[in-house]
Amino acid sequence: MGMDATEAPDRSATKPEVESLPAAEFLMDARAVMAAIETVIDGKREAIEIATTVLLAEGHLLVEDVPGVGKTMLARALARSVDCTVSRIQFTPDLLPADITGVSVYNQAERAFEFKPGPVFANIVIGDEINRASPKTQSALLESMEERQVSVDGRSYDLPDPFTVIATQNPVEMEGTYALPEAQRDRFMARISMGYPDPANEVAMLRTRESGSPIDRLRPVVTNERLRQMMQTVRQVFVSPAVEQYAVAIAAATRADRELRLGASPRATLQLVRAAKARAALDGRDFVLPDDIDALAVAVLAHRLMPARATVGGGGSFGAGATPDITARIVAATPVPLGAAGTA
Repeated sequence: MGMDATEAPDRSATKPEVESLPAAEFLMDARAVMAAIETVIDGKREAIEIATTVLLAEGHLLVEDVPGVGKTMLARALARSVDCTVSRIQFTPDLLPADITGVSVYNQAERAFEFKPGPVFANIVIGDEINRASPKTQSALLESMEERQVSVDGRSYDLPDPFTVIATQNPVEMEGTYALPEAQRDRFMARISMGYPDPANEVAMLRTRESGSPIDRLRPVVTNERLRQMMQTVRQVFVSPAVEQYAVAIAAATRADRELRLGASPRATLQLVRAAKARAALDGRDFVLPDDIDALAVAVLAHRLMPARATVGGGGSFGAGATPDITARIVAATPVPLGAAGTA
């Protein structure tokens, strides 16, 4: 299941400096990416926008819903819209950690062990049905998602830059699934649900797929280097101290809420602000507003939370899980600090 590469990236290599893009060029490229995805996914503009936001914010995306609603298609369309290396891992109960990270094999000609990279060594890694693998195999992604590296036999290997994991999963109530552990869920910047299409879009889907899948006609609209420049643009978006305080206040409220027994982690706060910066850039601004925090709070925080009482779905599934509603209530009740509405 590994890639064609014969060696892992050199850990000692330094990343070259990347210049940011002017706002007009950033918006043109970002809209081109979303337009390309929309040629494949009909009527899911919000999901496409959040997926693009996560990509530009250098995060990882978890797409959860019932089978057949386009989870994997969204991941593939996003990956195909960018000219970069892509790999796909089909998670199954018999998948082993080495099938993901790679393995050291003995080279008889060289009389030495040689590392063979696994499919995780790609710019965009699509993890299909991630919760059908055992927790041991799921944990193989923990280091790569957080530290952008893989450690095998006492050596560490850098992953490509940029690096994004787009994983799909079925609700935990379905047969043959394992609930993702808290540490794994916390590494995903956002979680979204596709939902069923409305009747008009479902009819359009029937017609457009009579002559083949539109994913086969999708071509990259931005290069790898251009994507890195877009990410650099997002990094430079300004976040005022008041907006930072607002994000921290929301996270702190989740930790003190009586309906939750596990609140948002500091990593969650950091990723909420990073996602808000990407949303601001996609809106043509070079500064973050509280509205950016509000718009992304449920997608970024809800899957990390655990309710105080055991409920079907809980923190690991949409379904009947209460955490999205609790997150929305907390956001609505958290006052916006003075000075958070502008660049000051």
